[in-house]
Amino acid sequence: MFTQKPWNAVHVSSVPLTSKASKKLSNGAHETPPISEYFGELTFGLGQMREKLPKDAYQNLIKALDHGKKLNNETAEAIATVIKEWSVQKGATHFCHWFQPMTGLTAEKHDAFISIQHSHHSELKVIERFTGSQLIQGEPDASSFPSGGMRSTFEARGYTAWDPSSPIFIIDGEHGKTLCIPCVFFGYHGEALDNKTPLLRSCQVLSHEAVEFLKCIGDVDAKSVTATLGPEQEYFLIDKNHAQARPDVVMTGRTLQGAASPRGQQLEDHYFGSIPSRAQAFMVDLEQELYRLGVPVKTRHNEVAPSQFELAPIFEHVNIAADHNTLTMETMKRVASRHGLVCLLNEKPFAGINGSGKHCNWSMSNDKGENLLDPGTTPHQNLRFLAVVSIVLQAVHRHADVLRAAIASPGNDHRLGGNEAPPAIISVFLGSMLDKIFNSIEKGEASQATEAQIINLGVGHIPNISKDYTDRNRTSPFAFTGNKFEFRAVGASANVSVPVSILNAAVAESFREATSSLKDLLAKKKTRDEAVMELVRELTTAHKHIRFEGNNYSEEWKREAQKRGLPILNTTAEALEVLHQEKATEFLVTTKVLSRAEIESRYHIAVERYNKTLEIELRALSELAAGFIIPALEAQIKQSGEALAVLRTQGAKASQAKRLEAMEVSLETIIKEQTALNSGLESLHQQGSELEIMKTISLKLTPLAHKLRAACDEAEKRIADNLWPLPKYREMLFLNSQA
Repeated sequence: MFTQKPWNAVHVSSVPLTSKASKKLSNGAHETPPISEYFGELTFGLGQMREKLPKDAYQNLIKALDHGKKLNNETAEAIATVIKEWSVQKGATHFCHWFQPMTGLTAEKHDAFISIQHSHHSELKVIERFTGSQLIQGEPDASSFPSGGMRSTFEARGYTAWDPSSPIFIIDGEHGKTLCIPCVFFGYHGEALDNKTPLLRSCQVLSHEAVEFLKCIGDVDAKSVTATLGPEQEYFLIDKNHAQARPDVVMTGRTLQGAASPRGQQLEDHYFGSIPSRAQAFMVDLEQELYRLGVPVKTRHNEVAPSQFELAPIFEHVNIAADHNTLTMETMKRVASRHGLVCLLNEKPFAGINGSGKHCNWSMSNDKGENLLDPGTTPHQNLRFLAVVSIVLQAVHRHADVLRAAIASPGNDHRLGGNEAPPAIISVFLGSMLDKIFNSIEKGEASQATEAQIINLGVGHIPNISKDYTDRNRTSPFAFTGNKFEFRAVGASANVSVPVSILNAAVAESFREATSSLKDLLAKKKTRDEAVMELVRELTTAHKHIRFEGNNYSEEWKREAQKRGLPILNTTAEALEVLHQEKATEFLVTTKVLSRAEIESRYHIAVERYNKTLEIELRALSELAAGFIIPALEAQIKQSGEALAVLRTQGAKASQAKRLEAMEVSLETIIKEQTALNSGLESLHQQGSELEIMKTISLKLTPLAHKLRAACDEAEKRIADNLWPLPKYREMLFLNSQA
């Protein structure tokens, strides 16, 4: 019989499920105004500055943005004044420099706007004050942030500097409002201590190299190229009571134990299904908060797994998109708590069902607004499209190993390769039409297209291309999807700045080399179009091994990928070693996205983070076994033993004795596996270097943890529900979002 425990009762939040964007009507109901009326009301960007700043100050700001120059003091003071007036009028009492250190989270230190003035009668007067120097630069204590050995522990000095290209915003919390200033974070000698700085560098070099290439192919008026991004964010919602009753979820953000429930996602009934009312209340509240912060959220829907959902925004400049995605994740957790829910962003919160990714839809546009990955309406635009696609193919092929390292994390190790997630082998999917075109180009043959909306490229021996033609391959880690590439292998909890900055750098390098090659070809060929097609053919031929149109899950593909020489890096421990290889990461140095010291520091930080994350998980699993599962199994054995003793007086059958014997074997197995895991943990830090510790965790302790989990999951199936102390998968996945 099912016995309801305190955490089985679905929590109904006492907080009204109405956003601050709602209006209360006379009848007591709430009405939400059109999004356009309140979108961005908590942000202060270039539009507001153009309206409020003196003309000279605004022009100086634009020049500083366009040319990467520092603001003069007068302009900084003028900007600080209008920002202070706006934020104080909105009710903000504090300001902070909002930055993204290499912790995987954001950081902020709040300072009040107040300043004290002394009158001639020695009376104190409090006023709101915010200066240009406070806006532009801060000096937080950097000693506790990871630096990967770039600084000694006693060298605590770090600096935050305002990023004017990303809108300033106000967080309207339950306990006050704070002005947040998006910033970069760097050390005393200028070394990047954050994730935003390399992203900004990568945007700059990508624009420069892409413009040089565009000019070479005939777009002589090209001035800039912008990388754009639309990250689809997957997540789970579970009841807060369930989460708080699971020590593993509290400590690690995912379940380290849990037998599969009879029903999971096998009925395929959750994906795109009717959104449960409690989840939709969360979504509406979340979206309204994000709209006020200027985040252009577009799509919401049920994902594949039960209690899994997705949010997707409209494309933005990658720097703003990265800031907005980070802000979105923080807002999701805050809003979920208000609704009595917990938002899980770990890549694999539950075993045996779909994990959560962050599909990064990436593209490039020129200053005319033309998408460089979109087939056009003229022969020139289509030639440009083919050339840009071939350049991206080269970038991904050459640097697949570093791109794999950029998405490496303990959570992604569990996700990649199963239940809808692409495998860890980086390859590119183009779709049947593009694949056919590039095969024909490689062979020097023409391809006769039969699809509708054909655009004739207008150059001899160039195949036709079908506009807006694409198909889907959910197993591909890097897929072309119409007018963009979808980097599907990125994990849900990742800061998108990391993989995107690597991708930008790789593509920038390819643009640079393509420009050089094209200039050589132009010296030999009669026409520019022929030279461009020859470049496309060379790139297509040289990098065809990165293309794969089939099932990436298949064993045949794994063998084929190995034959092709593609990097097969199944675990984070294997992938991170790539960052230690100077040849593999040289393109980051030559493009000036990261210095050699900054690459080395990120390697050490990633290794340390892997070790700490896994050690926490391993210890949490051991404690879960000792504190919950073993006592529950012992109680079950005692209860079953007492019942068997009574039954024996009534002629108990052998099957009843075997049931008790199986429980005893299960208990022995758990104790044995837990002892082995504990022994490994006790000697872990005797291994020496962080690298040796990582290898020990990956190769020795993780397999032990898998054995212990399997034994605990098996025990769960043998223990009566009234003796089982933890929320089960059936409760966490099916009793949280329906109310």
